[in-house]
Amino acid sequence: MSYEHVAWARRLKVKHLESFLVLDEAGTLTEAAVRMHMTQSAMSHWLADLEELVGMPLVTRGRRIQLTPAGVIMKRLAVGVLGDISRTQAELSAVAEGRSARLHIGSVWAGVARGVPQALAQFQALHPYISVTVSESPFGNLLEGLENRQLDVVVGSLDSRAYQARLEHRELFEDNVCLVVGRASRFWDTAGPVRLADLLQENWIMPPKGTLMRSQLDTALLDSGASWLLPKVETAAITTLQALVHQGDYVGVCSEAMAEYQAGLGSLRILPLDRTIRFGPVGVVWSRDHPSEAVRLFVDHITQATAAPAPGSVTAPGR
Repeated sequence: MSYEHVAWARRLKVKHLESFLVLDEAGTLTEAAVRMHMTQSAMSHWLADLEELVGMPLVTRGRRIQLTPAGVIMKRLAVGVLGDISRTQAELSAVAEGRSARLHIGSVWAGVARGVPQALAQFQALHPYISVTVSESPFGNLLEGLENRQLDVVVGSLDSRAYQARLEHRELFEDNVCLVVGRASRFWDTAGPVRLADLLQENWIMPPKGTLMRSQLDTALLDSGASWLLPKVETAAITTLQALVHQGDYVGVCSEAMAEYQAGLGSLRILPLDRTIRFGPVGVVWSRDHPSEAVRLFVDHITQATAAPAPGSVTAPGR
């Protein structure tokens, strides 16, 4: 690819773009010169130099300058370049102060439903220089990401895997396993408690084997007399579960935190059971070996976000 047609850009300086934006905002060379702390002749020089580089007029002169079509294009370039420089400087400053300029968060369904969105909104409002990536996955996969440093912090079930010597954790809330249905289910309008033993022949959508939620559910099913149950679908994706329960007569399984969140939106309904299936504590986990200011700040925010119900939370139907 040849860059000869943009050779002018090699001579372009940040000062050109900065002066041009100030001139556009000020409206006159005199006012722009004052804002840039230079003489009017110096301001005129920077403008003339920029127009020479571009090869066409960028403003029309009068009592107040007006941008030409070429000037509008250059303004867009100036805003983009100076914005990138500003963001880069903020990130470099964060790195220099020992703060991470990026934060990779991994979460299970329960964290996505309760805590992570509120904490993330608070976090980014106060620390906009930190770019955030969020991934959803079973807790085991998330811990692997934490170990290989693909993730900085994980929100998930605090089972024995969270108590490793190289990990720090903080408990956020207790969660349960919930059964949910969609409008296609004959249980949609069920009000009274349903016995788990009466659901053994239903079309089940379950979490994958090896997950804590699946283990807790399997234990509860065994207690109900089901020695073995073949689910119709196994999935770790809440979007798949949501889509399926509205397409057929399915019984889905998810965390109580996620179930209450979706029920509050009207997208799912919690199937009331004759028993509680405990899921266990949900918490935030991070590496002791790779602490960062960004992780500490996010942990503080998510602890606050889960300390009380979110504003505007709705009690789930059927609960």
